[in-house]
Amino acid sequence: MDHQHRAALLAEFDRDVREGARPDGPGARVERSANVVRQLGGVRSWNGVVWSALDEAGADAAVAEQIERFRGLGADFEWKLYGHDGPADLGRRLRAAGFRPGPAETLMVGRSDGPAAVAEPPEGVRVVQVTDAGGVDLVAGVHEKAFGSDASWLREQLLARLTADPGGVVALVAMAGDEAVGAARLEFVPGTGFAGLWGGGTVEGSRGRGVYRALVAHRARVAAARGCPHLQVDASDRSRPILERLGFVPLTTTTPYRYTVRS
Repeated sequence: MDHQHRAALLAEFDRDVREGARPDGPGARVERSANVVRQLGGVRSWNGVVWSALDEAGADAAVAEQIERFRGLGADFEWKLYGHDGPADLGRRLRAAGFRPGPAETLMVGRSDGPAAVAEPPEGVRVVQVTDAGGVDLVAGVHEKAFGSDASWLREQLLARLTADPGGVVALVAMAGDEAVGAARLEFVPGTGFAGLWGGGTVEGSRGRGVYRALVAHRARVAAARGCPHLQVDASDRSRPILERLGFVPLTTTTPYRYTVRS
């Protein structure tokens, strides 16, 4: 994919997924101004800035406005800063305002009908779609083992979304016998050509066998069957090489800047 094509794809992503953001779950809402789009999800859901178009003159005031808006809700929030967002020193301005950056990831996009759709599960592993509380527990359990973090928020949010909008999210587990060894989600963005790959993880002891690739492939085939051409993922350094081999291309970086509201 040449530079011109990548730039056009990034512009489409900015316009449709970020500036045109839809609420990502039950109870969430999106607020728009001339230069900022934010999601208000509540105390137990994701809150944050998903798009901004700022210049040097107005950036600090816009940052202060977001802090006050979320402080009024008593909710911690995240500013998703992309590598091409302006002004060029927005990251420095966020840090000065009290935000803490997390690890940078790479925004990557691949075709749902391309190489990403080909991989099959390794021998002895099957990929299963989950639709109920028991399945959600399996997904959350893999998340806790693979990433070493509490997944109570995931249990709550995923079950609520599967109940309220079962067509909007596909949750998968990779099973080796009776043991869940991998999990992942596919989240559709209505009205766009993009579907997001989220939460792909494999438990230690089952890595390096192709479980992650199989979960990507299964989601690619689902997206292609639904007529969605593009898969989007915020890739870690661990997953980026795998995704590149599956035909994904990097478009830019994305860094979560987190703000903790203090009373």
